Amino acid sequence: MAIQFNEKTKQFHLTNGNISYVFEIMRNGQLGQLYFGQALPLEGNYSHLQDKVHYRAMLAQVYENEYRFSLEQIKQEYPSYGTTDFREGAVEVLQQDGSRLSDFCYVSHEIVPGKPKLEGLPATYVEKDEEAETLLVKLMDAKDGMELILSYTIFANFDAIARNAYFKNTGEEVVNLTKAMSLSLDLPDDDYDMVQFSGWWTRERHKKTAHLRQGIQSIGSTRGQSSHTHNPFLILKRPNTDENQGEAMGFSLVYSGNFLAQVEVDTFDTSRVMLGIHPQSFCWQLKPGQHFQTPEAVMTWSDTGLNGMSHIFHELYRSRLAHGVWRDKVCPILINNWEATYFDFDEDKLVRIASKAQEAGVELFVLDDGWFSTRRDDYHGLGDWSPNKELLPNGITGLAQRINDMGMKFGLWVELEMVNKDTPIYKEHPDWIIHVPGRKSSHGRNQYVLDFSRPEVVDYIHDDIYKVLSTADISYIKWDMNRSITECGSAGWPAAQQGEIFHRYILGVYDLYERLTSEFPHILFESCASGGGRFDPGMFYYAPQAWASDDSDACERLFIQYGTSYCYPLSFIGSHVSITPNHQVFRNTSLKFRGDVAYFGSFGYELDLGRLSPEEFEEVKEQIKFMKKYRQLIQYGTFYRIKDPFAGNEAAWMVVSPDKKQAIFGFYRMLSKSCMPFSLTKLPGLDENATYHVTIDNVEEMGSFTGAELMRAGLVTTDEACGEQKTEKKVFCGDFYSRLFLLEAK
Repeated sequence: MAIQFNEKTKQFHLTNGNISYVFEIMRNGQLGQLYFGQALPLEGNYSHLQDKVHYRAMLAQVYENEYRFSLEQIKQEYPSYGTTDFREGAVEVLQQDGSRLSDFCYVSHEIVPGKPKLEGLPATYVEKDEEAETLLVKLMDAKDGMELILSYTIFANFDAIARNAYFKNTGEEVVNLTKAMSLSLDLPDDDYDMVQFSGWWTRERHKKTAHLRQGIQSIGSTRGQSSHTHNPFLILKRPNTDENQGEAMGFSLVYSGNFLAQVEVDTFDTSRVMLGIHPQSFCWQLKPGQHFQTPEAVMTWSDTGLNGMSHIFHELYRSRLAHGVWRDKVCPILINNWEATYFDFDEDKLVRIASKAQEAGVELFVLDDGWFSTRRDDYHGLGDWSPNKELLPNGITGLAQRINDMGMKFGLWVELEMVNKDTPIYKEHPDWIIHVPGRKSSHGRNQYVLDFSRPEVVDYIHDDIYKVLSTADISYIKWDMNRSITECGSAGWPAAQQGEIFHRYILGVYDLYERLTSEFPHILFESCASGGGRFDPGMFYYAPQAWASDDSDACERLFIQYGTSYCYPLSFIGSHVSITPNHQVFRNTSLKFRGDVAYFGSFGYELDLGRLSPEEFEEVKEQIKFMKKYRQLIQYGTFYRIKDPFAGNEAAWMVVSPDKKQAIFGFYRMLSKSCMPFSLTKLPGLDENATYHVTIDNVEEMGSFTGAELMRAGLVTTDEACGEQKTEKKVFCGDFYSRLFLLEAK
């Protein structure tokens, strides 16, 4: 691993032996981008990669009669709009004279061991300085006195670079930062497919792919949260790249609020990637001496396909983004009462559900919405976190004790960022909601968003929930957030700073998370936002797992979990077995199919096990035994996508242990068809020199095969659906069919 600055060529070169990132100080003092990809020799001069062409017509030149230097056709490192570059810039500063032009020129740089911590923001980290090296490049706009420090961290063990930007007003006048991206990257061509992960509530992170074209293609959120609609993550891959071969780059933003991820292709077919806080409604006032820190963006490069790119994110985020005591622990098997009872429960009913779950081997009982204040429906109670003594005569403390006495852990649902108007906090402080004074305030789900941009609001909620967490034996918190922000404004900030509220809100959320996770380090926090509305790296810094979607249907989850896996490791993905007919799509699927899908995540149940037949209950017990036996492998092994449900009727994936001695291959078919073709499926990631014994569904012996055969020829996945399904074993392959293949090296 090395970061080198060549005084002669004025080039910076970051490399860890697998990847290289190269940029230079140009003759005008700005930074020019040269290369990102597979490692290059450290001693090379790569100035020729900056293609400067002689143009007279149309292009504006920086220097008089110098026709080879126009920023419009030069790859840049952190560009601004308007000084001979007409593409969208990464930064915009509104100055007192009304100008929005910037000219950030090189001043100095520093190379430091390790990785500095970001103030008030989640970010990747290192435990030892030798794990990474960081380059800090200081730039200055001489006219307005704005200082810019671009930060680049390259990791020794991950083919990733983490980037951010830091602004400080060293001038004498107030300026307004109206755009500040975390990452900008100019690429020399446009021969890429852009892959994004989009959808809506209950169909989050569906994969969408389109080839780049001239113009701007972008995704983003202006909802106050990273959102169900788009995930703050995109991929650029070569058209021939598939899961296991070819070049791919991933771009991920460690942030939970409004974001923009876009690619602009110009008329010279160069591509500009930008990622950061969405500039819509963003305006950050900087008085003399004040500063602003952007969130972190992480970019990766792989030449081993999309699986290779995903492995980088999985390993980095699992081990150097998630932190705390739960980072390296397997997820407990839980049961949540929501779909079993909704608001219709009392203490004895909850204990009966928990008792049956404990009998099956469940380790954690989670009490969902409805336990506090006057909360018997969606209209009341939010913002008052005092237990409802009519439902819970002994409060949360007493219920937690009864659950703990069974030998189970106890967890609790909260929605700390929201309020209903009937609660004391609103009646005493009606100005403590996000709103624009004098304008109508919209509601969502009959609730309003508390103004977490104001420290006094965060303090109030902290003190209220602290009383609950400090007086009961609670091991888990499900932190929900059930609506987007509308009428974004704050009575706590002056008019000149209203453009800061969206970002300050998220900083308030992070502050509360930081306090609670520090005060209660033993508690496992799970993030939720109507399911997957804030499924982003910023949340995973504090909460190492998240409810992936409110859609718990196993068939729908194939798509959601497959799309989610492109960036996020399985241990982050909350995946549970729910009741049938499913409460979201009313589909009937077998308990086996539901379990086989849910295994590949943080496993649990969303039903009342006491309502199952004796045969179904025994099947649940076997599922739990299976998960306990293999969850270390599933949650911390290497995950491979094999068959894409977005491309056909089947899905398949596999997880392989780090030593390649164990693997579990999941195969799923959505709809049955008559006399289907024979099937061979190649299994990646195995040890080609090993011999694997293969068992189907932990019961049926299939035989032994070499790793080389399984990887190159494939595993036979042909089943009775290829014939008439009339067998002596009476094995029938109907709709929503699944099989698990267990591979054990001899």
